[in-house]
Amino acid sequence: MRIFLIRNISLRPRHTVCATCHVHATCQRIDGKEICICNYGFVGNGRTQCHDKDECQFGDTVVCGNKTSCHNTLGGFYCICLEGYRATNNNKTFIPNDGTFCTDLDECEVPDTCGPGGRCVNTPGSYECYCKDGYLALNGTQPFHPMRDGTSCTEIDCGTPPEIPNGYIIGKYTSRLGGQVHYACKEGFYSDQEESVISCVAGGQWEGPSLMCREIECGSPPVIQHAILVGNYSSNLGSVVYYTCIDGFESTGGYLTLLCTAEGTWRKNTVHCTEKKASITNVSVFNDTCVKWRVSPERVVLKMVYLIHIQEQQRDWTEFVHEDLFNLTTSSQEPEVCLHLQQGTNYTVTIRITFPRLSVPVTVRIQTADDDGSFDVSVFNETCLKWKRSPRDAAKEQMYQFQVLGQRWYQRNFYHEVSFNFTTRERFPEVCLELYPRTYYAVNITTMAFPKHSAHIIIATTRSVNQIISNISIFNETCLRWKRNVKMADSEEMYLFHIWGHRWYQKEFNQEVSFDIITGSQAPEVCLELHPGTNYTVNITAVSSGLPVLVSLTTQITEPPIPDIEFIAVQGAPLPPLSLWKAEDRNGPISSYQVLVLPLALQSNFPCDSIQDTTFFSNDSSTKGYVAAEILAKDIPDAREISLGDRLYYGKFYNAPLKPRNDYCVILRITSEWNQVHSESSKIMNFIPMKSKLFEILGDIEEMV
Repeated sequence: MRIFLIRNISLRPRHTVCATCHVHATCQRIDGKEICICNYGFVGNGRTQCHDKDECQFGDTVVCGNKTSCHNTLGGFYCICLEGYRATNNNKTFIPNDGTFCTDLDECEVPDTCGPGGRCVNTPGSYECYCKDGYLALNGTQPFHPMRDGTSCTEIDCGTPPEIPNGYIIGKYTSRLGGQVHYACKEGFYSDQEESVISCVAGGQWEGPSLMCREIECGSPPVIQHAILVGNYSSNLGSVVYYTCIDGFESTGGYLTLLCTAEGTWRKNTVHCTEKKASITNVSVFNDTCVKWRVSPERVVLKMVYLIHIQEQQRDWTEFVHEDLFNLTTSSQEPEVCLHLQQGTNYTVTIRITFPRLSVPVTVRIQTADDDGSFDVSVFNETCLKWKRSPRDAAKEQMYQFQVLGQRWYQRNFYHEVSFNFTTRERFPEVCLELYPRTYYAVNITTMAFPKHSAHIIIATTRSVNQIISNISIFNETCLRWKRNVKMADSEEMYLFHIWGHRWYQKEFNQEVSFDIITGSQAPEVCLELHPGTNYTVNITAVSSGLPVLVSLTTQITEPPIPDIEFIAVQGAPLPPLSLWKAEDRNGPISSYQVLVLPLALQSNFPCDSIQDTTFFSNDSSTKGYVAAEILAKDIPDAREISLGDRLYYGKFYNAPLKPRNDYCVILRITSEWNQVHSESSKIMNFIPMKSKLFEILGDIEEMV
């Protein structure tokens, strides 16, 4: 039996239009008819096709407006504002049919958009960042966008200020923008400007004038009268120079020192050198017109100069009417002199020492016997004479004969002789003579009428006010040459020399010499006997002027003395120690003692200055010679021993072991160095004059340890 299943089927009209509409279409009845119409956003016939309509195909600006981007969707679209802009409906997306549009977004409203130290400036659709004052763009330039450029603002810091040579910073400072640093020079230095200021600028750098600090220099110390400099000196700030008074002078107020001050000048010292006083004792008169005395035996000198001042007085000793002045030179400890005095006259005679030092004057009175054959003459204005004629001859014309003879104790061939007649009616005649300075004159005046009368006057003229010595120079190291400014009829001049020598490296050394020379040359020369390696101060004085000239000179060192060591020849080991004895610094400062080792065969080729010779002492030398030891002079007391080959360093040299089965000679050398002059004293046995001694070591020596 068959069973049939009958489905329940709904009955509907056949072939309705709405049933055929596209899935993206809507069926609408228009005028009683059914029509399929594509939905909004689709285009097509509504039944077989409804394609999505691309609203954005006409462009972002046309569809969505300015500063937008259009985005198509299935059946629609939406608009988005570009970066830097926002929709007026405050939504991320919008459709412009409601009046929504894009307006500029102010990014600068967001705090710290540009970071610390940054300043935000809004631009259409974006923003720009700038650094504030006191800040600098890091890793980029301005303006910048921090998210895009990786640039940020950092506070300006100029860092540590630059150093100024010999200057320092005053007070505190900040290295931020606008900070200032003040500089000044250190003590001992100065600048034309009191201080310098630099500033931290926007570029993160210090800018401003640089301070130039120069060391304070006082220059050469001034000349102090009758004193000479002692030792070497420096002219830097705080330096002190020392003086000592020359022979015949002394300092009564303390040490003679000058200090170099911050003003670059030597501070004056009120202490000065004054002439030592000698003493004259036991003054007596003999033979009516002669005087003798005794000199205190303070020091033996070859010559002493005395100034004798004679004053003629009236009978009652109340008034001086005439005076004479002359010098006496003698080396006697008990001098005596007979004076040219008129008879029947009172005199006051004053005697004092003027060379080599000034003494306290002593006075003696003399009354001579009467004599009618003389008349009184007095001196005024140094070279003028006046006298009083007898009243009985006042109306007559009187002729006088003058004989003038001038001599100088310090110029043996100097003679100034003048003769002339003088006629006058004057009651008080006056005559002025043309005389040379620093000269002793004897003037005889005789009347020509009978009975004859005569007068004898002594005149000693004073020194010249002009310096005679000029253009002094040094030649051949120890010789001096100068010019004589004053010409006096080819007369001679006496020059006094005082020489003082010292050595900074030899405190006990002291050379002091005094002598004089007499010459008539207009360009004198003199060569001095001086020690080598010595600083000298030479004081030269022309006697006729008395004005000293100081000259400083330095003699170079010469070869040091012969090393004190005996010659020894040895064969085999052990070797005797090498003993060094301290040498005397007589030709200059001893700098070092050197022990040199040479192959015996090369001793005849060894030069004394081989310390500079690469043939003997270079690292690649084939001669096998070397310096085994160098010891500074200050490190050797009286004697010192060295063992050859002990493998120790002496100075910068290695005392290497001697090789077995080799012949050697060992040389001791003394070196001197001073004022950039280098001198050695060395000798290899019998080949040059002996200045060093030698060991010979024969070749079968055993290995030295």
